Amino acid sequence: MDFKLEVPTALTYFASLVQSDTHFPLLEAATSLAQDEYPELDIQQVLDQVDQLGERIKRRLPSDAGGLHRLRLLNSFFFDDLGFAGNLNNYYDPDNSFVHAVLHTRRGIPISLAVIWLELASGLGLDASGVSFPGHFLLKVKLPFPHEGQVVMDPFTGQSLSKEDLSERLAPIHAETGLVRDGDVSDALLKHYLRSATPREIVARMLRNLDEIYITHGDVVRRGWVKKRLAVLLPNADERA
Repeated sequence: MDFKLEVPTALTYFASLVQSDTHFPLLEAATSLAQDEYPELDIQQVLDQVDQLGERIKRRLPSDAGGLHRLRLLNSFFFDDLGFAGNLNNYYDPDNSFVHAVLHTRRGIPISLAVIWLELASGLGLDASGVSFPGHFLLKVKLPFPHEGQVVMDPFTGQSLSKEDLSERLAPIHAETGLVRDGDVSDALLKHYLRSATPREIVARMLRNLDEIYITHGDVVRRGWVKKRLAVLLPNADERA
């Protein structure tokens, strides 16, 4: 009797990754989004590349380094040494959303850069998360004593953002609602917008970004790929809207 080993389709593989919120492998799920465009992509190789970057930075880390030291070291390594940055010249290139391509070019959009940064931050023991801020994905890090506080960052530039910076970004959104007056955002409203995004929400935003790009290009086929993944990721039709 002949036995044939069936290789799972890209969509089946994706479904196996996102079935549980308890163990949701953000980096792997985000990396797998490129399999429709790049069917020969070796995802394990991509994960290994990020692991190697994590090992490189750990070798630079003193054993007694505090949270602030770890954050500064990571940002210096990520943005300065490795040269990760936003792709200003070709922002709407779909490759900016594909983790393997961002690793190669060191250029991406905020959310794809954030996914890689978050993986490295986790390896350093930083309490970091993504933020689905309107119009521009952000990062935040909760620092322990003695530098207790929260740092909000733009993964596109590595810049730390003050409350004034965040208020300025939100002001146009609420200009007609009256929720923001004189360019100032209330603490309650800011807290709402700085809520930590779940891994599922991050992958959904990545897919919606791709969908917007494919709409612009009039690419029905690739939009179909995205819609199938969203249907698997967010079975509730209302959530996909």
